[in-house]
Amino acid sequence: MAQVVAAVAYSKGRKVADFTLDEGKQWATRPEHFVWIGLRDPGSEELHCLQQQFNLHELAMEDAIAQHTRPKLETFGDALFMVLYSPIREEGRLQFVETQLFAGKGYVISARYGNSAPYSSVRQRCEARPLLLEHGEDFVLYALLSFVMENYRPLMDCIHGELEDIEQTVLGRPLSQADVERIHGLRRDLLRLRRQIAPMVEICQELQQLDFPFIDKHMRPYFRDIAIHVTRLLEDLTGLREMADHAIEIGLLLESSRQSVTQRKFAAWAAILAFPTAVAGIYGMNFQNMPELTWQYGYFGVLGIITVGCVGLFANFKRMNWL
Repeated sequence: MAQVVAAVAYSKGRKVADFTLDEGKQWATRPEHFVWIGLRDPGSEELHCLQQQFNLHELAMEDAIAQHTRPKLETFGDALFMVLYSPIREEGRLQFVETQLFAGKGYVISARYGNSAPYSSVRQRCEARPLLLEHGEDFVLYALLSFVMENYRPLMDCIHGELEDIEQTVLGRPLSQADVERIHGLRRDLLRLRRQIAPMVEICQELQQLDFPFIDKHMRPYFRDIAIHVTRLLEDLTGLREMADHAIEIGLLLESSRQSVTQRKFAAWAAILAFPTAVAGIYGMNFQNMPELTWQYGYFGVLGIITVGCVGLFANFKRMNWL
């Protein structure tokens, strides 16, 4: 259900008034004022109302109504339209909540679809820093971008902890099918995270280069700070993916080592059993001229030879750690 979370007018870094959705243009066009409108799950009615007031481009409206595009930044004259995604995990499944941002001279509109962390904390932090909020639309834009990217860090820390647990498990016992499925699921989640984070590098670069009336050149270092944060996230994603690959490699190496030990044991016992088989095979040929066949203690002598030979082989294999 569509919800107007907040519609607030600001002037010189201070909150001036709350207003209804129909009054946005009246406040935005006042000198030294800008409005920040926050929506949750808006429908076409709310979006078209804002389009008429702020002259939002029809292509941006098409993307906003259609939803589910990749992260991107598009410019339309002196206005911009951005699509971002915040990650959430529900019942072990990774999902992404779409956020759409419209920004131009005198207004910032954020539309959130889903159950990601609300932006009320962003608004509170901005209002608590009036000197920075006095910059206007560009600072709000920076704060929203920074908040979205911050949502990735706790999730990646959680995945890092899971991979460390898997590594410890792999060292203690062979990989089970559940372990392989879990690692595969984490690798798939890391790939999906990368698909959402990677476009943010280009978006931050474009924000640093845009020459818009509402983007102050003094705010560009803030957007560069987000770009640095995004780069670090991508580096950490690469490290996490390597951890997942190493967990599988370690599991395969340990399993190969265990199989090698088992094969050596089988080979050692096969050699031990082959000795009495060979001796018995020789005396089982039943040739007439075999002196041992008529010897009174021949049977016991052969048993002794077999025993000594088997014990000697067992001791030798034990010394070689084959048994």
